Amino acid sequence: MSGERELRIVWVRLWRGMELREFAERVLYSESLEEKLLLNPREITDLSPDAGFSMPSGPGRPSELRISEKGVKADFPGLNRLDDDVERGKMLHFLANHELLATELMALVLLKFPNAPKEFRMGVFETLKEEQAHTLMYMRRMRECGVEFGELPVNDYFWRVVAPMESPMDFVSRLSLVFEQANLDYSVFYAKLFREVGDNGTARVLEKIYEDEIGHVGHGLKWFRKWKQEGDTDWESFKKQLYFPLSLVRAKGVAPYNAEGRLRAGLDPEWVEKLEVEEQSRGRTPVIHWFNPNVEGEVLAQKLGKPFQPKRNVVLLEEDLDVLPIAWARRDDVVLVNKMPSRDHLKNLRKWGFAMPEFVVIGEDEDLKQRRIGGLRPWAWGGRASQVMKEFSHDMSSQVQWKWRENFEDRFFSKQLGVKMEELLGGACGQWLEDENEVFEAVQAYAGNALMKAPFSAAGRGHCRVIDGEWTDSMRGWLKRVLSEQGGVVVEPWLDRVMDFSSQYEVKPSGEIKHIGMALVLNDDLGRFRGIEARPRWSHHLDEDLKTFLFRDADVTSLYKEKIPEALAKLLDGSGFVGPIGIDAMVYCDKSGNYVLRPVVEVNSRITMGRVALELLRKTASGLGGRYEILRKSQIEDFDAWLDTLNPGEPKKGFGAGDYIINDSSQAEEFLALWRVS
Repeated sequence: MSGERELRIVWVRLWRGMELREFAERVLYSESLEEKLLLNPREITDLSPDAGFSMPSGPGRPSELRISEKGVKADFPGLNRLDDDVERGKMLHFLANHELLATELMALVLLKFPNAPKEFRMGVFETLKEEQAHTLMYMRRMRECGVEFGELPVNDYFWRVVAPMESPMDFVSRLSLVFEQANLDYSVFYAKLFREVGDNGTARVLEKIYEDEIGHVGHGLKWFRKWKQEGDTDWESFKKQLYFPLSLVRAKGVAPYNAEGRLRAGLDPEWVEKLEVEEQSRGRTPVIHWFNPNVEGEVLAQKLGKPFQPKRNVVLLEEDLDVLPIAWARRDDVVLVNKMPSRDHLKNLRKWGFAMPEFVVIGEDEDLKQRRIGGLRPWAWGGRASQVMKEFSHDMSSQVQWKWRENFEDRFFSKQLGVKMEELLGGACGQWLEDENEVFEAVQAYAGNALMKAPFSAAGRGHCRVIDGEWTDSMRGWLKRVLSEQGGVVVEPWLDRVMDFSSQYEVKPSGEIKHIGMALVLNDDLGRFRGIEARPRWSHHLDEDLKTFLFRDADVTSLYKEKIPEALAKLLDGSGFVGPIGIDAMVYCDKSGNYVLRPVVEVNSRITMGRVALELLRKTASGLGGRYEILRKSQIEDFDAWLDTLNPGEPKKGFGAGDYIINDSSQAEEFLALWRVS
């Protein structure tokens, strides 16, 4: 049948009235686009809504626009070439299909739920007519751009997630309050983009659609409030109504958030504010991240056969800084936290340019346990990490890079690993000793000035310094305890430290060891961690003599990019280790005042604060660097006054110059992670 004949039949329907059921059937089942979009009866009645219904696998469509029962993938065309007619036409094709799907889904709800309230059904009918008009407007504009509707693949996602609805409440929750609400963001954003490239005609279409969408969301919201559980807020009910693959985050566009449009549609302020900071995967299987910095203490407790009972400040470090994985997590990933960050802090993180992951509170993660996961990435693979992460490992592809595993062997978290690494490079500065008398002899050989390190310690904790050969009772007691409990101790000469730095690596499942970068480490006089200086050129702030020594005499570039990875490969051979590794190093002065490089001080088989700083550097504006510090609130005299002195910059393609507290200072009891950009 020709298009002309079809149009004549359609316009006959304008002359007489029509039952709403018949109208919906023709829109849903017709394989003629003209009938779907031009059918517009002068009068509509709803006297015979129920004539039996059988769920179709998909809407009727012309062959070139048909969607498959198995699903169709049509990627969004992108926004980078909207100045090109054909590229604009492709984008309009994508949007037109969404409007057509909305039209068909509205016809479906009329047929599927004939006993829904008459007022609801007539409201859907009026909304459907506007969706018809939207599709026609897009078709006209794309034709002017040289693209015909149907010459590109079409996506069926809306149909797959909305069509299985079991009630009108499902319909308004999914179509009206998820997809049409998200269009409040997209339509305004795209209208602006089209105006910027001089396409005012398409911009006007999008602005008209935006105004209509406010009404569509309002219609869905009206019935949502009638049908929701009494006593629940709108936001609580909306959260309960959605389940995978739909999520709260689908109700906003990948575009600037339009709070004004939502308030105009009638959403209450709580909903608008909470949705703005909500994050969850939009389809990519998420990697789960967890900040568990106390793995060395866990290993020691396990060796002693005792429960892990860390000191209060150790617990606070983990709890206060639990959002740190945001530095390396990607959008759609999940970060496990002890407490949800405040809305204000989440807004700041978004404003500063972080690719926002989803935050999930440990213990409130039942939904996450049911989802397919794309990888597990704790700070370190200790016993607790294995236990926590195992709950999410049931549905993971064998191809993922970061699989669940039992905790790594104890040796990976021992200071002895650094001694072995030094030996692989041709000679160790420190010694691994297991006998008390050998320790006394080693200290004496170092002229009585030595540093002893307990094997399972981190960030400079668990160190004991001997000065001028003087041993106190407490020092002897410390040594006896460490040897007894941990099996040995690292003893090294006390050196005239000039500078500390670190080199970061990532060990791939293939065995490849990738060099991530280098940064200066800020330690106190006892070697305890205080911060990291990370710059595009990591040695930028060093004096010229020191730079000359490092890059000419010590040739640190080839050492840390070539020789260290080769030695690491030997150190890890056969272990199955996958993940991050940090190498701590230092430059010191010998007795003649000459610079000497100690290429390996320690090996850290986990994410380190140096890696955190390098990941923050990647998010920092070009040409700038920063100082990453861990501060203690109890050591800041007037905390509120100090906060007032901080000045977060304006992000422009990354952190601008300024001060950024990465964790939530309003919730942190003691520790703050500060990134100072300059």
